[in-house]
Amino acid sequence: MSKKASNPIDQYVGSRIRMQRLLLGMSQEKLADALKLTFQQVQKYEKGTNRVGASRLHHIATVLQVTPSFFFEGVVPATPGEKGGSKNPPVPNVVSGFLSTAEGLDLVKAFMQIKSRKLRRSIVDLVESIRSSATN
Repeated sequence: MSKKASNPIDQYVGSRIRMQRLLLGMSQEKLADALKLTFQQVQKYEKGTNRVGASRLHHIATVLQVTPSFFFEGVVPATPGEKGGSKNPPVPNVVSGFLSTAEGLDLVKAFMQIKSRKLRRSIVDLVESIRSSATN
């Protein structure tokens, strides 16, 4: 029996759950406890392997201190005649993808603690320079 592919919307919602959980510094175990689930179930939601029901999504939103609509920000709506946007996956969002990683969150948090605007600009210039060198 072949493994069924995850729906792109479920994957996107899962990535938004993960991003917000990480932004709050919350572990999968802590989120799972608040939802009365196992951390493995939270992992499946975050990967988009398992679909999140409406009432569960509402509960997750409450625990993660966001509105339920937060999980769908950036999703392209379905055009008339299409089913639920399945042919319209979420708009690729480099920022949310980056923020859904632990390294991305660590970098943003550290960067935001730098008070000097000039120093922050120098860091951005340095990273852009490194990127240019790496792509040449």
